[in-house]
Order: sequence, then C-alpha cells, then structure tokens
Amino acid sequence: MTTIILLAPLVGALICGFGWKFIGQKAAMVVATGLLFLAAILSWIVFLGHDGTTQQIPLMTWVESGTLATDWGIRLDRLTAIMLIVVTTVSSLVHLYSFGYMDHDPQWQEGEVYKPRFFAYLSFFTFSMLALVTSDNLLQMFFGWEGVGVASYLLIGFYWRKPSASAAAMKAFIVNRVGDFGFALGIFGLFYMTDSINLDDVFAATPQLAETTIHFLWTDWNAANLLAFLLFIGAMGKSAQLGLHTWLPDAMEGPTPVSALIHAATMVTAGVFLVCRMSPLMEYADGAMVIVVAVGAATAFMAATVGLVQNDIKRVIAYSTMSQLGYMFVAAGLGAYSVAMFHLLTHAFFKAMLFLGAGSVIHAMHHEQDMRNYGGLRKKIPLTFWAMMIGTLAITGVGIPLTHIGFAGFLSKDAVIEVAFVGSTGAFWLLVVAAAFTSFYSWRLMFLTFYGKPRGDKHTHDHAHESPLTMTAPLGVLAVGSVLAGMVFYGPFFGSQEQVDRFFGISDVEAHASVEGGLIGAANAATEGEEAHERAPQTPGEGAIYVGANNDVIHEAHLVPKWVKVSPFIAMLLGLGTAWLFYIRQPSLPRQWAETVAPLYRFLLNKWYFDEIYDFLFVRPAKRLGTFLWKKGDGTVIDGSINGLAMGIVPFATKWLNKAQSGYIFTYAFAMVIGIVVLISWTTIGSGN
Repeated sequence: MTTIILLAPLVGALICGFGWKFIGQKAAMVVATGLLFLAAILSWIVFLGHDGTTQQIPLMTWVESGTLATDWGIRLDRLTAIMLIVVTTVSSLVHLYSFGYMDHDPQWQEGEVYKPRFFAYLSFFTFSMLALVTSDNLLQMFFGWEGVGVASYLLIGFYWRKPSASAAAMKAFIVNRVGDFGFALGIFGLFYMTDSINLDDVFAATPQLAETTIHFLWTDWNAANLLAFLLFIGAMGKSAQLGLHTWLPDAMEGPTPVSALIHAATMVTAGVFLVCRMSPLMEYADGAMVIVVAVGAATAFMAATVGLVQNDIKRVIAYSTMSQLGYMFVAAGLGAYSVAMFHLLTHAFFKAMLFLGAGSVIHAMHHEQDMRNYGGLRKKIPLTFWAMMIGTLAITGVGIPLTHIGFAGFLSKDAVIEVAFVGSTGAFWLLVVAAAFTSFYSWRLMFLTFYGKPRGDKHTHDHAHESPLTMTAPLGVLAVGSVLAGMVFYGPFFGSQEQVDRFFGISDVEAHASVEGGLIGAANAATEGEEAHERAPQTPGEGAIYVGANNDVIHEAHLVPKWVKVSPFIAMLLGLGTAWLFYIRQPSLPRQWAETVAPLYRFLLNKWYFDEIYDFLFVRPAKRLGTFLWKKGDGTVIDGSINGLAMGIVPFATKWLNKAQSGYIFTYAFAMVIGIVVLISWTTIGSGN
C-alpha cells in the first residue's frame, strides 16, 4: 500500500509529461488527479491503522560502493504516516483546485502544453516530497530534498514570461542551495563518523557521537553538536528560517495553487520534519538545539512584524507561513517533537485553505492581488468569505480558554507557547508577541478584503463572482480540518506523556530512550537514556528539555500557570481589537500611524532590509567578480592574448605545413630519409651515453 502511495504521483507526472499526447490533455490531468486522490485515501488508511511501530519496506538496491551500501526503501512509522496524510491530502486538493483556477489563467490559454505540464510539475513535486518523508537513509532523503527543490524552481517560475517569476525561481533555487550545502556536509560528516547513512545505524551511534570530537574549520567540535547544526542549516533553507528566508515571499510569483502546495503545507515543512526525524541525534546536541530555539523564535517574531504592513494578499500569508514555521522549530528545539508535528499538521489545513481562499479572491478580482483594491467582497463571494473566516479563526487561535475546545490553531499554537514557557522564557515572550501580530495582520486581511466599501477598479468589483465548484470544494474539505484537527489530535500529540508515547509506538521500556521512528528518543537503551537525562537541563527556562531523556516537557507544559495558558488568547483579542479599530472603526488611523512612525514603517515594509543587505554583501560582489573574469579574463587574456597568439602562430605554421604537401613523390621520400637519419642519430647518441 505504501509503495502505491509513493509511486502513484510519479506515474501521474509521467502521464501528464509524456502520455498526454496519446490520451489527451484532459484525460492526463484527470488521471494524475485521480492518482493523487488514491494516494490520499490510502495514506489516511495507513495513518488510522498504524500502531506506531517501525516498518522497513525495501524497494530496490540503489548504491553499493566500498563500505557505502544504500537501498531505496520505505520507512513507515508514525512520523512518516503523519507526513503522508499532510502531503497527499493537500496535493490532491490542489490538483482539483487547479482545474478551476488555472483554466482561466491568461498564460494558460496561450498554449495547450501548459495544462499537462503544470500538472506534471505538481505530481513530480508530490513524488519528491513523498520520497523525502519515506526515506530510510540520508541519501534517499537528500534525493527527495533536491527533487522538491527542482520542482519548486519549475513551479515558481511557471510564468516564465514574467521576469519577476524567473528571478523568484532563481532566487529560491540559489538560496536553498546554501542550506543544502550544510545538509550535504552533515550527511558527509555522519558517514565519516559512523560509516553509514542508514538511519538506524546513525541513531544507534549517537551516544558515541556525543562523546567524540571532530576537526572542522581549523578547530575541534563536539561531533553531535556540529553535525546536528549542519543538518539544521539545511532545514533553515528549506523552511525559510531567519537568514535563509528571503526566497519565500518572492516565491509568491508562482500560481496560487503552487503557493498552497509548496509554501504552506509541504515543502517548507520539510525542515521541521528533518529535525524531528533526526531527533535521536538532536537529543545529544544541546548546543545545536539552543540555536534551533533561538532561530525559530526570532523567525516567528521577525516574519510577524513584516506581515503587519504587507499589501499583497499572498505575501501576507507567506510571512504568516514563515512565522508559524518558527513556532514549530521552537517546539522541536525544546524537545517537544510531538508538539512541533501537531502544529505542522493543523497548520497544513488552515494555511492551505488560506492560500486557496486567497486564490479564489484573486480569481474573482481578475488577478488583482493588492488588498487596498479590495473591500466589500463578502456578499460577492460568500463561500470564499466563510472559508477564509474559518482559516483566520484557526490561525489566530480562537477557542475557549483553559479547555480543549477551539479551532485547530488555538490548540496547537497554544501547545507550542506552553512548551516555550517551560523551556525558554525569551522564546515564550517572542511567540506571544508574534501571536498578537498574527492576529492583527490576519484580521487586517479579512477587513480589507471583505468589509468596508469597494476600492480600486469599479468594473472589477462589479464583475466579481464566486469561484467554480472545483475551487470551492477543496476549501470545504480544508475547512473541516481547520475546525476539527486540533480537537481530534490534541490527545495523541499533546496529551499525557503516556498518550504521546502510545501514539508514537514507544514502549514503557523505551519511553524515554527510544530511537524508534526517529521522533522521540535519545538512545537505544534505558541506560543511555539515563545518561542523557543527567546531561539535560532539569529546571524550566534553563535550556532545551528533552522529551526523550526523561525530561517530561509535555508534562511540565500542562502544569504552567493559567495566565500562560490564557496569554495567546489575550494576544489574539488585542490583535483583533486593534485591527478592527484601524480598518473598520477609524480607517484613517493606518495612514496616520505610518506617517508618525515613518522610519519603522519603511523598515518593516522593506522586510528589515535583508534583500538590500544581501545584495550589497553577496550579489554585487559576485556580479563584479563575474564582470572582471568576463572582461579581463575572457576578453583580455583569452581573446586578447591567447587567441591573438594563436591567430598568429596557427596561420604561420599552417602556411609552412601546406608547403610540405607538394604532391611530389621525391619530396615525401626526401622527408622520410631525413626522418630516418634523425632517428639513427638520436639512437646512436643515446646509446653512446
């Protein structure tokens, strides 16, 4: 069954990429979409029927070179099962949504080849993502990792006639290569230290890595910390964490279904998956985990501040994605891997719905994306309005405080914040502030888009209409997940430690020292778990507290003061109230505030000037170096000197060689005699010495 799940999208990609000429474009797209729905149904069957144990399903022998022996196989455990339902559910709905959204795309109409090619790219991306999450070794994981990078390049740059889309695709590809270089170094380092890249072998060797040093960049490092940090660099690039985040907002140049698939629920969560998958190593890398928490908290805060002032509807949601990914990394960095996966799961539902809802708005407004040109759309597109409302209620965290009743984000985001209070006071306050900002810009989006008077082009507003069923039906499915996912999965992901252990298949003996599934655990024996427990900080707020090392961070999170549990809800109310005041009660306030704090407003509007800084530090020097090598190296040295010299010598030599080709036999005989004399003389002189 899992083999079908993995290979079905690949078959769909091949049919859309090559087979459409034989069966027709519509048939190819229908087949690809049907295969994705088949994979989604089977994924849910696997997820609901899985008992938490780890299964390894070999597919074929892949690489055998020296001591490196790697098969292509499927690792099926609870972590894999979670990712299967996330990837296939969102992807299948995006495939269906694309029938309606892309059918009216102007560029789509210009060439029929666009249709099957777009679906081929979507299916290829899904296959690559499934190869990543089902990997049983680091080489297969890297294969899927790079596959989603290639697919994202193709999808972001799908509108290849737009210079901005081509530039965004290149930017995403290049920035991700920076992170991937760190990931590759981490894989090389693990193979160097453990003589294997198979996950079970690496996990079993983690206790030794914690006691070993490795020489790197002219100094010695703790092997576990260094390798965990290198892997996290890869996660930073793929999940758009602070420093390697600049590609994500620009990636909105791609079609909206692409934004929902890649940049909301699947590709950008690959970094979170990597940290959780490699948690047995992370358990021993306390220094690296501190960095994970710091980067995650800083990312959540920074992205939330930038989202406050963005005007493009898709960019607002993009920065929201970046911020929520920061939440996930904070939870993972504090050892609460199940909580990180909980927020990843709920986020997939409400963020995919927000992106697809935004696409429905853009479709209704004839591809207008500036929210300042919206207004009063809730009666024009009521189904889209209610879908977006549910997504907003979910992401802002609306629910009943001190209960387990609420929208998906209410429960999962609160769980992250409670864990942060246990493990890092600084991260806790940054996340609470980010929650208030998230509420503000989310409700700002709703008020600017659906409330108030129509703004912008009157003709566009007059002709705005609801999207077709192929677009609204996926919104309805995602709305169910946005409402219920948090309440349904609260216990398995954030219930008692016993519930979590049972859900992830960790036995009583291994409950705090298991590597099973690579989600929660520090070692492969209880004694090793006790050693990790001795190393781990025990007091809340002193650092990372590991679930897998007898440090029951989830249990401690349930015991936090009530004001901590209520703080995200209060933050949500503050954001909602401020947005209502600014955009409903007194619409003149935003401009007044922007003028009053103009430097801060420009700072946020320009995204903390990261692009300008990188342009100054990296892009311009690289261009200057390229120009120098082009003009001085190629132009002056090669064209001017070497080519000039060649242009002088070659004709001269050719002229004399042509003279030797006289056509007379005596000339050739004379040359042969001369050659024989030279050879005899050289031999005689040589033997004489």
